[in-house]
Amino acid sequence: MSNPVLELCNATVVKGDRPVLDGLTLTIHADEHTAILGPNGAGKSALVRLLTHEDRPLAPDGGPPPIRVFGHDSWDVFELRAQLGIISSDLHHRFVFGNNEGRVTAEAAVLSGFFATQGILRYGVVTQEMRHRVTDALARMGVSHLVRRRLDEMSSGEARRVLLARALVTAPRALVLDEPTTGLDLVARHAFMERVRKVARDGTTLILITHHIEEIVPEIQRVILLRDGRVLTSGPKAEVLTAEGLSELFGSPVLVEEEAGYYYARPA
Repeated sequence: MSNPVLELCNATVVKGDRPVLDGLTLTIHADEHTAILGPNGAGKSALVRLLTHEDRPLAPDGGPPPIRVFGHDSWDVFELRAQLGIISSDLHHRFVFGNNEGRVTAEAAVLSGFFATQGILRYGVVTQEMRHRVTDALARMGVSHLVRRRLDEMSSGEARRVLLARALVTAPRALVLDEPTTGLDLVARHAFMERVRKVARDGTTLILITHHIEEIVPEIQRVILLRDGRVLTSGPKAEVLTAEGLSELFGSPVLVEEEAGYYYARPA
């Protein structure tokens, strides 16, 4: 049996003078597509940084390690990034408005996934096998025609799918989606999430971090409700995404509807 993607045991992360994750304990198994849902300030971004080793939890006073990723509590960060594909609006912003100022092409952006850089390839040796995998990744995301186009010349939806290809080019064991459709319009969001659904069906474990209930695609069957850096509820989607549970999560009455495997919520 393969190791869980993520194991947290009483993990605490402190920023300033307050815990943003407060004794968090949870396990996400391989092939267990999971959504982590919570309001702003719940600790979702801190959880992503913990998963990617950008942050470290407080050292435990004895007992098991507070975090294990794929069964290990210590990783070379570059090796870990090859095992975890990451998609976020923040990554999109860094590619388009960072040091490259959007000048990187789709091909270079996806190639940079092999080197954990943001489109800068001058220090890496690009092999023909890498180029073949880039071609395949862009095709899977339906953006092969953009291979030579720069990210700042694309729509936000096109650029986000290029970055999804980048996340998948190393054949990661899990795909982490951190508020992945922020800034996308209705049509672009649908196109992006349909590609994500295909990734899940192809066998890559999904971990979706969001506060948008409608982003929880039918392939995701487990939902964790996160509030104030702690797990409020965890379990099968149909048992967690209830009016009672979401009203408690958001601190206000909420109505919930389900249609074709998708859930929708609105204030009561």
